[in-house]
Amino acid sequence: MFSSRAAENLEEQISVLAELGYTDVQPFFFGPPEDMASLESYSALLKRYGLTAKSGHFTLDLFEDAPDLVTAIARRFGMWLVVCPWIAPEDRPQTVAGWKALGDRLARLTDLMAARGLTFAYHNHDFEMHPLPDGSYPIEHLLGDRVPFEPDLAWMVVGGADPLVWLDRYRGRIPAVHVKDLAPEGTALDERGFADLGHGILDWQSLWDAAVASGSQLMIVEHDQPSDWRRFARRSIETMRAIGRGTEA
Repeated sequence: MFSSRAAENLEEQISVLAELGYTDVQPFFFGPPEDMASLESYSALLKRYGLTAKSGHFTLDLFEDAPDLVTAIARRFGMWLVVCPWIAPEDRPQTVAGWKALGDRLARLTDLMAARGLTFAYHNHDFEMHPLPDGSYPIEHLLGDRVPFEPDLAWMVVGGADPLVWLDRYRGRIPAVHVKDLAPEGTALDERGFADLGHGILDWQSLWDAAVASGSQLMIVEHDQPSDWRRFARRSIETMRAIGRGTEA
């Protein structure tokens, strides 16, 4: 849903995605919803157009300050996977110890959500893939030994990492993958350097196969800033049909 946020309204988003053939979407919550009625309207629209929402993105603050609200939203939508997608720049540690402490917080959320029947996961961007002075990586400390992972493979490449290495490393701890493509360097600057799936430079057939082998149950197509969200959604589902061979998307 983040990729199609430029739509005129929620029903336009949902109706277009359903018409194109999407069967599941990933809502995002940058803060508490205005009211529960808005959530009921949202979930009712999904049901009307035959879409499910098996996962959702919630801010770290929302997880820590309002876990009951996260749980209520997840149950309203029928989500089983709840994901923390971002660490704001001002909250990013400067030391290994700081990253480990943040990882401990994510581990506590993993337990908290599991006790409520939900799977918690962390979603990366590029900064988690930059090596620290001791040669370790922030993502290693954030995930620790047991925090599940929703990797964004294009952001990994932007961060200088090889997605295949990390997919294999966290095999069995990856409930979902963000499916995203990159434009050739220096192009698509108005779209933050990203591309519609299958129209960029990444070998997504190999990445898709590796993601499925890692255990991913949801393959979630995304573009951070498409100039035309309808074009992105149409071209991307065409590619997913070609490379997915029946995998749930």
